[in-house]
Amino acid sequence: GIGSAISRRLASEGAHVVVTDVNAASAEGVAAEIRSGGHKASAVAADIAKGDDCHALVKQVLAAQGHIDVLVNNAGINRRGNILAISEDDWQATFAVNIDAMFHLCRAVIPQMIERGGGAIVNTASQWGLHPAPNHIAYNVSKAAVASFTQNLGHDYAPHKIRVNAVCPGEI
Repeated sequence: GIGSAISRRLASEGAHVVVTDVNAASAEGVAAEIRSGGHKASAVAADIAKGDDCHALVKQVLAAQGHIDVLVNNAGINRRGNILAISEDDWQATFAVNIDAMFHLCRAVIPQMIERGGGAIVNTASQWGLHPAPNHIAYNVSKAAVASFTQNLGHDYAPHKIRVNAVCPGEI
């Protein structure tokens, strides 16, 4: 629900929001709700766990909208378990969605933000990335990586007027 709430709020502030989800019907449902309130929104289905899908998503949005002013990296999954209980596939899936997707999306968006003279990136980390909860090793570590990733991007791209911040919600 965090992503749909972010989308609704940005749309209410005047943004044309592009809602993305691996489930096309889910993305379109949020976009339709935003449009029914008189705001601008569209939906694009993409599996952001795949780098190629991330780059194709950005290319599609740029072709339709011309630019991206704000990138919100909010997608996340939580595969539970300690190091002995979690499978390697769950570990890799968690990192693919929670941090690798941010890498690919930022890498695709930042060049056009530099060209336009700035922008904003907001990444969703977690309190658990700062203060780990037991039996959530993959999620905790991936969200700690999001916090570090955000700090690194912020330092690297501040000279280009790109603000990069993270929010760290508690358990939802």
